[in-house]
Amino acid sequence: MRAGEKTYRILRDEILEGKLRPGTVLAEVEQSNRLQVSRTPIRQALSRLVADGLVTAQSPRMLVVTDMDADRVRALYELRHALESHAAALAARRGSSAPFELLQRNLLAAPELLADSEGGLRRYFEIVDALDAAIDEAAQNSYLSSALASVRLHSARIRRLSQHDADRLRSAAEEHLLVVEAILERDPELAAHATHIHLRRSLTSALARLESHTAESSSQRT
Repeated sequence: MRAGEKTYRILRDEILEGKLRPGTVLAEVEQSNRLQVSRTPIRQALSRLVADGLVTAQSPRMLVVTDMDADRVRALYELRHALESHAAALAARRGSSAPFELLQRNLLAAPELLADSEGGLRRYFEIVDALDAAIDEAAQNSYLSSALASVRLHSARIRRLSQHDADRLRSAAEEHLLVVEAILERDPELAAHATHIHLRRSLTSALARLESHTAESSSQRT
């Protein structure tokens, strides 16, 4: 793997995992020293992160990790609703049943996974990622898949806020199961509606968690 690609993945994952928090300044020299690479791969990585929307320029010479405030979360979910609801409907019309039958079995076991340790949580998120991939493939629309890939990159930052909310995760697993069952029933309208319900509830939860996180951060600074 080339240095630029490796550096990009490291910085991207640190942003998605919250290790590099919103507002963090990403200076070339500092990141070069920290990651033990030359400034060229740092510059390449930062350029890609700007294109992803994970990093923004506050001034010509200052790049910072993009903020994730309530307005941005709402805007992201507006786009998610348009794209994901349509993708689920297409999957119900066009997809093969086999991958969704497997996902159905896995989601039925999700409560046990979520009651497990961190390993169970990782496995659950792998199932969610597999559902996204299965819908992409079933929808058979490369333009839609490309748009969804960008959306999911930002959604991963929001997912981190709810990963310790056991009640929300259990509810989300049930909602994912409804989407899968609608696809297996070849019902595009039901698949889109189930997706809409999931996204609406996820948005409500994300905004609540974001408000709580913001308040907690403010109290720590005072």
